[in-house]
This record gives sequence, C-alpha cells and structure tokens, in this order.
Amino acid sequence: MIVKEVNEGTKVAYEVAGDKIFFGDDELMLNLSKYERDTDIVIDICTDDDKILIAGLSKYFVANILIPARKYVDEQPTPFTMDNVELSLWSLVESEGE
Repeated sequence: MIVKEVNEGTKVAYEVAGDKIFFGDDELMLNLSKYERDTDIVIDICTDDDKILIAGLSKYFVANILIPARKYVDEQPTPFTMDNVELSLWSLVESEGE
C-alpha cells in the first residue's frame, strides 16, 4: 500500500490485514478487494462532529483510498493486490476543549 500524508498532524489509526483495512480501533473495516472495478475507485473516509467514522462524505476528511482499475493479462483479470492501493491521510480535526 502506498501511504501519503496530505498535511501535518495526528492521523487516524489504521491497520492493514490482507485485503482489509481497519480504521479507528476496528470502528470501520473495508475489504478493498470487493471494491475493485474496471475503473479507478475512490473511497472517502470522513468523521462528523461526534467523531464517528464513515465511508462516504461527511464534515471532516480523514482519508481517501484510491483503488486503481483492475488489470488484465491475456484478457484475464490479475489478482487484486494491496501494493497498488493508495491511502491518503489527513490530520484529525480536534474539537474545542481537547
């Protein structure tokens, strides 16, 4: 997996296991191989004011996952690999008083 830090600051905790990525101490899990298509796929990971992680758009960006288009050799799809997946991480927004 290619990891990019978009800006400075504390990032969301994440762990990669096989084709799966876990965010925020197992709060959100995605099996990335299930999202692979014939075109690039971008998955947004965001939080709301209550710091609830969601896969989709919300108030604050946490991460973006870019899954490149499926590759073919001799008209057969090649196996999914996490080596080609890009994870971009944004700093977490701190609530006032923290």
